[in-house]
Amino acid sequence: MKKNKRKLRTRSKIKRVNKNRLRLSIFRSSKNIYAQIIDDNISKTVVSASSKDKDIKKETKSKKGDMSKIVAKNLFKKAAAKKINSVYFDRGKYRYHGRIKILAETLRGEGMKL
Repeated sequence: MKKNKRKLRTRSKIKRVNKNRLRLSIFRSSKNIYAQIIDDNISKTVVSASSKDKDIKKETKSKKGDMSKIVAKNLFKKAAAKKINSVYFDRGKYRYHGRIKILAETLRGEGMKL
């Protein structure tokens, strides 16, 4: 229950403030990590990347942190191709810790404004 409350609270705050920017939503399972950039005005996913993509699966090592870095770099390349350079970071029900933090810091390092 606490996780659902945290997710709803985080998302409602982001949507209240966010009118002109896109939202970067994160989902993390025990083995994989998924990231997508969403346009809430039209409710469509603009760009997505995950650790299950074929090109990422070839590069991945056994460490989950390395997967997060590779997913972030892949997402940044796809977003740069569509000229997206600033988004709101929606961590959802997850704390800003571990793989979520690695993904966010890698995106910032690549040049995306979060």
